[in-house]
Amino acid sequence: MSERKGRRNHIWNQIKSSGYLYLIFLLPLVYFLIFKYGPMFGILIAFKDYNVFAGVSNSEWVGLKHFEQFTFEPYFWKLVRNTVLLNVYMLIFYFPAPIILALLLNEIRIIAFKRVVQSISYLPHFLSTVVIAGMLVNFLATDGLINQIIASLGFNKIQFLMMPEWFRTIYVSSEVWQKIGWGSIIYLAALSSVDPHLYEAAKMDGANRIKQAIHVTLPGISSVIMILFLLTLGDLISIGFEKILLLYTGPTYETADVISTFVYRRGLLGADFSYGAAVGLFQSVISFLLIVGANYIARRLNATSLW
Repeated sequence: MSERKGRRNHIWNQIKSSGYLYLIFLLPLVYFLIFKYGPMFGILIAFKDYNVFAGVSNSEWVGLKHFEQFTFEPYFWKLVRNTVLLNVYMLIFYFPAPIILALLLNEIRIIAFKRVVQSISYLPHFLSTVVIAGMLVNFLATDGLINQIIASLGFNKIQFLMMPEWFRTIYVSSEVWQKIGWGSIIYLAALSSVDPHLYEAAKMDGANRIKQAIHVTLPGISSVIMILFLLTLGDLISIGFEKILLLYTGPTYETADVISTFVYRRGLLGADFSYGAAVGLFQSVISFLLIVGANYIARRLNATSLW
């Protein structure tokens, strides 16, 4: 009993001695409780025929009806295919891009030039999605800058935003341009922790700068790369819909429509809240299983894992 009381006193003394730190921690804790965990109660409507006037508690319980309806939806596989393909392309083209940029920036010895390059690469991150989408629409329009250049070279103009085969290229390339600089910050921070003596040893062994990057730099940040890769795999079945919503048109639905935009149209615009919640929950569960599975495989391979 006295041991338990002593432990409580010890914990209370720690709280009093670090009161300001706990106070700082309190604000994000309250934020997550109110805006992240509180709304989880609304997941119940995925298992009900939700009626706004009856409320969540009094709406009719239908179990897995909406989940079954979605999986047998004729549009189901097209939505899954589009979502997965966009994320796979992002994994192939975007994921290595910040790593490569960080490695290149790490090799720059002129500090002033390095800072200029960093500032230019960070800038697109601070532009809103609406601004980025507006720039793309203007540049890729029939009379936009890109088509003017194409016409000046003697080729026919291309209706980029009306052609399904161009949508994924436009989306992925714009995401790389917008996020590559900001994404490199984590890797630059990880590079600063690599032991400089390893580079000296590599030089003595005759390694040039490319071999140093391959055999010293990349192994030095491999744990960070693995953690971010695992987190990226968790999003393989989900993708932010804001830019897609701003860019896609009727003719591009074939390749542009993803699960998130389908939930927006069906759940919010169509006021089918239960169906939209069920599709969103389905997406979240698949993402959770992917990240757990990837973490398990990474741990079995003796690589860095999230837990």
